[in-house]
Amino acid sequence: MPQQRRRFLVLGLDGGTFDLLDPLMRAGHLPFLGRLASKGLRAPLASVYPPKTIPAWYSFATGQDPGALGIFGFTEPNGGPGKSRIVQTFRPAEAFWDQLSRQGVPVGVLNFPLRAGYPLNGFVVPGMLTENAPTFPTDLKRSLEAELGEPYMPELPAYRSSRRFEWMELATRGVVQRGRAAEILLRIHRPDFLFVLFRETDRIQHQHWGELTGPRGKVGADLVTFWRSVDQACERIDEAFHAQGGPGVTLVISDHGHGPARSDFFTNRWLLDEGFLKFKNGGDSWKRKALSTMLLATERFRPARAIVRPLADRLRGGAGREFVGRMVAGDMSFEAMAHHIDWERSEAFSYPVPEGIYLNRYNPTLTPERGAEVTREIRERLERYKEARVEVFEPREIYKGSNLKLSPALLLRIDDLATELRMDFSYRAPMLKERPGFFYGTGVHRMNGILIAYGDGIPTQRVEAPLSLLDVAPTVLEGMGVAVPAAMGGRSFGSRLSAGA
Repeated sequence: MPQQRRRFLVLGLDGGTFDLLDPLMRAGHLPFLGRLASKGLRAPLASVYPPKTIPAWYSFATGQDPGALGIFGFTEPNGGPGKSRIVQTFRPAEAFWDQLSRQGVPVGVLNFPLRAGYPLNGFVVPGMLTENAPTFPTDLKRSLEAELGEPYMPELPAYRSSRRFEWMELATRGVVQRGRAAEILLRIHRPDFLFVLFRETDRIQHQHWGELTGPRGKVGADLVTFWRSVDQACERIDEAFHAQGGPGVTLVISDHGHGPARSDFFTNRWLLDEGFLKFKNGGDSWKRKALSTMLLATERFRPARAIVRPLADRLRGGAGREFVGRMVAGDMSFEAMAHHIDWERSEAFSYPVPEGIYLNRYNPTLTPERGAEVTREIRERLERYKEARVEVFEPREIYKGSNLKLSPALLLRIDDLATELRMDFSYRAPMLKERPGFFYGTGVHRMNGILIAYGDGIPTQRVEAPLSLLDVAPTVLEGMGVAVPAAMGGRSFGSRLSAGA
């Protein structure tokens, strides 16, 4: 790489995938991103497993995999059975921008999922995990809102199809505002490293993947407007960053990919059917099972669908509506059902990470020897499961890190992630072959994220073999002249960012 230190801008498109971006670029909706992809380095970027926002972005930030961080999902066990909490932070590991900051590099972090900002040589504006997260400096939010002339927008609310117009407008406004906020922060703080995250892209894809990837003429104008706004915001940030001078690199990355959600697998229902999880008497709700059977039956009849889908939509979002739903049919979430589980006889359960199966440490008879037998039996039965293609992994098979005290005993991947794993007991059978219309969303996470790199000295390249999300941190550190810690699990692809690579 060149001897002169480069400045780095990293734009995060949550859930970004070339499966969607390529058609949008070909249609002319993403001229800026299309130009970067055609003139710079373009490569698939493999996520970590599970490919979820929190473990993935935290792995990106630290260069360490979930097994090293001890973070496997949005939540982690907290207290007794059925108790969990939102993952607090990636500490005691540190982000690579912390290392840059210690070396005197001015840094900026905008909308990264944190509960609070913290002191460094620059600024931090947290996003996602809490609506009023403290920034660093502490008065930054107030001054930023004064410059914006409006309140800083929080995470999008829960989606309801009856409020699509308002929700899409809010998502687009959030993207536009993030671009403006980044421009303001660049002008005031002049960071040499800047990270900006667009969370709205993932939320949109969860709800509207089927429409976005369907016939071009049927994609709603609101979705096209949204993606054009993402492209324009990225361009504004890029121009403002590079206008400050010096050799610079822009990386556009995602934490994971996206694809169609075809079916759902209810792991705890399977464990219950197989005898590894046991209820006390009266644990299963006959009301919920009867209602779910009826709802599934309505999917076969258009007049019934026209009634049920709007009704289901109205019962989602908001504490009052959720209360009505529980009163009608009972709450079948794992948290609600935890007190019905016979914890002294159950051997395994799935909670709080839906991709995981945990051994039951509350069972006094589950010795280490029996635990090993249970793990082996569950794996063998799932790998023989005929309703879907189930891949089963022990943590040590997919993680280099060994901080596994909070990890599941087994991790599952079904139908190459086209089948989403769920923890509740809402349906009679473990497998729903076709996701019903009253389930929200047509998209689910995949491993295939994106990397686009453009800037001084970067040749045009199209790389087919996936790079790793863990490779980004050492690449930025190396490119900015800072030593790469040995604990990082990735490898720098900095040689690809120089002419003659």
